[in-house]
Amino acid sequence: MPEPIEVRKVPIESVTDASGLSRLIADGVIEASRVLAVVGKTEGNGGVNDYTRILADRAFREVLAEHGHPDPDSVPLVWSGGTDGILSPHATIFATTADAPASEEPRLSVGVAMSEVILPEDIGRPAMVEKVAAGVREAMKIAGIDDPRDVHYVQTKTPLLTLATITDAKSRGQDTAIEETGPSMDLSNSTTALGIAVALGEIEMPAAGQIHKDLSLYSSVASCSSGVELDRAQIVLVGNVRGIGGRYRVGHSVMKDALDADGIWEAIKDAGLPLPDRPHASDLGGRLVNVFMKCEADPSGRVRGRRNIMLDDSDVHWHRQIKAAVGGVAASVTGDPAVFVSVAAVHQGPSGGGPVAAIADLG
Repeated sequence: MPEPIEVRKVPIESVTDASGLSRLIADGVIEASRVLAVVGKTEGNGGVNDYTRILADRAFREVLAEHGHPDPDSVPLVWSGGTDGILSPHATIFATTADAPASEEPRLSVGVAMSEVILPEDIGRPAMVEKVAAGVREAMKIAGIDDPRDVHYVQTKTPLLTLATITDAKSRGQDTAIEETGPSMDLSNSTTALGIAVALGEIEMPAAGQIHKDLSLYSSVASCSSGVELDRAQIVLVGNVRGIGGRYRVGHSVMKDALDADGIWEAIKDAGLPLPDRPHASDLGGRLVNVFMKCEADPSGRVRGRRNIMLDDSDVHWHRQIKAAVGGVAASVTGDPAVFVSVAAVHQGPSGGGPVAAIADLG
C-alpha cells in the first residue's frame, strides 16, 4: 500500500520565490525528503523561451536541497508558464506523510514516473504515444491503482522541439514531424494526451494520421505541458485508493466549452465536497485545495454560437487569450485566482473545452 498524501498550495510572490515551500517544511507540515512532485504556474510568456519556468525550477530545487532532500533533481517539477489575466502564480506541492488519519474511503494517492527518453523525431508520432503510455502504467503501479477509473488527473511535462533538437535529429538521419518550434508545444502536448488515453483504456492506439488531427479522440483526465528543460515525460498521476488514509480526495469532469462553470463544479463534487444545487464559492468553506484544467480556443472560432477572433488575432496569441478567459471563469467558481489553467489542450477533453480535476480536503 502506498503512503498517504499531504498536498498544499502556496503562492509564488516573485519569479524566484520558493518561500512557500520553505515555510511548509520549516513548520513541519511536510518533510523535504517526502516531496513527490510540484505542479505550478509561473508568470512568463508560456512560450518556448519562457525562462520563468527554469528560474522557478531552480528555486524550488534549491529549497529541497537546503532542507535535506537526498536527490532534489529527481523530483518532477511541472511548471506551466503564463498567468494571463487575473491568474496568480502558485505551486501545488504533493508529499507523502506519516501523519494521516485512517480511512477506508477513497483517498488521494500519487504515482510519479519518468518515460523513456523521447527523441525529437518521436514528437507527434506513435513512438511518443507508446513511451508515454508505458510511463503512465508505471505511475499507476506506484500509486497503487489497479482500475483506470480511479485515476482522475495525469499531469505531464514533455520535451518540445527546438532548433538544436531538430538539428540533432537531422544529424542522425532522422526528420521531425514539424520544424516549427512554437507549434511543437501543442503537438507534444496532444501526443502525450493520446498516450495517457491509451494507457487508461479511454481509446485504442491511434494511427499516425490521427495524432493532432482526429479531435474525437481525447483523455478526460490528461493535463499536458511541454518545455525545453527535459528530454522525457515527467508523469504525475493522481487518483484515489481505498485504505490509504489521509484527508484528501481528487475528482474530475470536463468543461464542454470555455464558459462551462458547471464542469468545474462537477469536478469539485466528484472530489467529495457536498454542495447545494446552485453552489457559490462561499460554499467551499476553504476545503478546496486547487483545481487543474486545460483549455483550448474552439477551432470553430465560436463559443455558444457567438463569434470570437482569438484564432485570427495577429497581435496577441490565442494561447494567452483563452487562458485568461478560462482563468476568469475558474476563479469565479473557486473565489481564488491561484488556479492551474494551462493551454494547448488538443486531445485533452472535448474540442473547445478541456478536462478539470479538483482536490478537496475532506478533513
